Amino acid sequence: MAIFLQLPLPPTRTIVFPNSSSTQLILRSPNFTRRVRCCCISEPSEVKSDEGASKLEYKPGPFDDFFMQSFRNKLVQEVGSDSEKPGYVGLIELVKLLLLKGRTRSETSDAAVRILKSLFPPLILELYKLLIAPIAQGKLAALMVARVTVLTCQWLMGPSKVNVIDLPNGESWDSGVFVEKCQYLEESKCVGVCINTCKLPTQTFFKDYMGVPLVMEPNFKDYSCQFKFGVAPPEDDGNVNEPCFETCSIARRRKLKSRECTMA
Repeated sequence: MAIFLQLPLPPTRTIVFPNSSSTQLILRSPNFTRRVRCCCISEPSEVKSDEGASKLEYKPGPFDDFFMQSFRNKLVQEVGSDSEKPGYVGLIELVKLLLLKGRTRSETSDAAVRILKSLFPPLILELYKLLIAPIAQGKLAALMVARVTVLTCQWLMGPSKVNVIDLPNGESWDSGVFVEKCQYLEESKCVGVCINTCKLPTQTFFKDYMGVPLVMEPNFKDYSCQFKFGVAPPEDDGNVNEPCFETCSIARRRKLKSRECTMA
């Protein structure tokens, strides 16, 4: 999302965004160049692994604790109890309770959608869907939510970055978000948690309440996930019927055959 800063500058100036996913601004005028970095927002940086491959590294931001606590409070309200465990581990325990509480897949998904809605002032969602979503066949809205997702949700997902995706009509938009290794899935070790408390409700939330189609493509082998804002989910989405992991505590608890803890 574009961030506009008003600073006392000489009459002639330009603002250059060297990278659409960066929070760095370069302010130029005939007399000077000023760089401004929005240090209050966390962002990923790329580091080299031992093998020399580029790997994202997430640096926590000062608002991450606030985002986590807000999300946790909404989970507690929905579940009806809190976890004794602190931090992210306790958060995942609450998410698992949310999954176990739902008698059907739709009940769990509806509860997760309610949580997502409650994190936003209602007027914001209505105005976004009414005023922003229709612009340029939805492209502006898709680009904006991709950037906001990276800026505000890495505490939940792990290192991620905006990337270019292909649309069914042949166009390419930089409205994708690639999560290198989703810690939500890695920590929960449960396909059902991923599908029913994240993928399905998140897709529903963006489409129904922000007017932005979204398909999420989790990879259950390497724990990566590709968000595609501006692309609707396929009618036959094979991800939703994936069997769960051998290590899934919920599948063992329910003693389900074929580890199908994603099935209600």
